[in-house]
Amino acid sequence: MGENLIAFAAVGFAAQFVDGAIGMAYGLTAASVLLSLGVTPAMASASVHAAEVFTTGASGLSHWLFGNARRALVVRLAVPGALGGALGAYVLVEMPIGPVRVVVSLYLVSMGGLILLRALRPRPAVIAQPPLRRVGLLGFCGGALDAMGGGGWGAIVTTTLIGQGTLPRVAIGSANLAEFFVALTISITFLATIGVSLRAVVAGLVLGGVLAAPFAALVARRVPERPMMALVGVAVSLLALRGLVLALRDLAAAG
Repeated sequence: MGENLIAFAAVGFAAQFVDGAIGMAYGLTAASVLLSLGVTPAMASASVHAAEVFTTGASGLSHWLFGNARRALVVRLAVPGALGGALGAYVLVEMPIGPVRVVVSLYLVSMGGLILLRALRPRPAVIAQPPLRRVGLLGFCGGALDAMGGGGWGAIVTTTLIGQGTLPRVAIGSANLAEFFVALTISITFLATIGVSLRAVVAGLVLGGVLAAPFAALVARRVPERPMMALVGVAVSLLALRGLVLALRDLAAAG
């Protein structure tokens, strides 16, 4: 039990270190590692989101107090995001494990590629007032894919808002606060369907995340964002590709 807790705390530390440095990829990093360790997709997503209730709650509150979140944007992201998250969690639980591993691995590969692409593309011009068109659809899709893939809310929602010209601190702050409600809804859905039996996973992710937070903040100030994003994109993609190969091998063996 103690060794498992330390191992998952290391996963949580790495995931929060990445997330705190570039503003996204906590779930993607943690889920990719958990899947590579043999945790089922549903249990990996359930564990990650249970831990994210604590991390996103603290992060969202901080952004709100510092004036980085916009109420209208948070509401338009959180409500459809929570609905999409509940649907994604339910679908993930009901689907057979074998095909789900393949789909989730493909999704994580694409998210790793998206992060890498964002690192290489030039930043768009920013505007003070974020556009609110189609934000509800963005939140719904972000929540559904986040639940099914174990992460990806920041990679989808935050990067899309910034890509539309939203001020980065407003995009990150609003998406972080909205993510708390999405993670809470997803966690409740998993709890009502499969439960969260991997308590060592959740405890380790939370413990590691708390310990990593100050170091991540220091890195965010001193290390350029783009190289860090590129490194994360490559790492997530490689982990997901490994998971995809193993999932396809298991499907072939079962067939």
